[in-house]
Amino acid sequence: MPREDEFLDDIETSEAELEAEELAEEEALELEEEVDELEALRTERDDFRDKFMRALADAENSRKRADKQRREAEQYGGSKLARDMLPVYDNLQRAMDAVSDEQREAMGAMLEGLELTLRELKNTFKKHGIEVIAPAVGDKFDPNEHEAMFEAPVPGTKAGEIIQVSAVGFMLHDRLLRPAQVGVSSMTA
Repeated sequence: MPREDEFLDDIETSEAELEAEELAEEEALELEEEVDELEALRTERDDFRDKFMRALADAENSRKRADKQRREAEQYGGSKLARDMLPVYDNLQRAMDAVSDEQREAMGAMLEGLELTLRELKNTFKKHGIEVIAPAVGDKFDPNEHEAMFEAPVPGTKAGEIIQVSAVGFMLHDRLLRPAQVGVSSMTA
């Protein structure tokens, strides 16, 4: 009968091995599921990290853009008003240029008031970054600052030289408000 006992022992051993194999398979499946879940979590983490970094970059770009717009608004926000004030400057300057010596003696106080007003306007322009572009006859024509109103061949000049200044120009910081209006020589050698 020992054979029967051995047989029973073999059956019990086989059942135990089967149970151990099934347990090992279940553990392997659970481990595989955990690895899959871990990979999914890593992928999700990487996606969130990417989105976070993009959001940070967008926020920084928005801050820089807003800062630039604010600075430009401070510097150039008054350009429309400045352009509207240019004819006032022109008219005051024309009035001062048109006064003869006789009129200067006769209307001294009034002309002094005009001079003070023109000086104050220039100081206000300077305070707000507006610079006068006042080319002189003989200067080289610069299309970035001057507007050619006419061309004429004038003896004794070179082509591209300013021969007449009709109106001064103005810059607001580094932007052109109005070009100086000039006549340019077209004389060829």
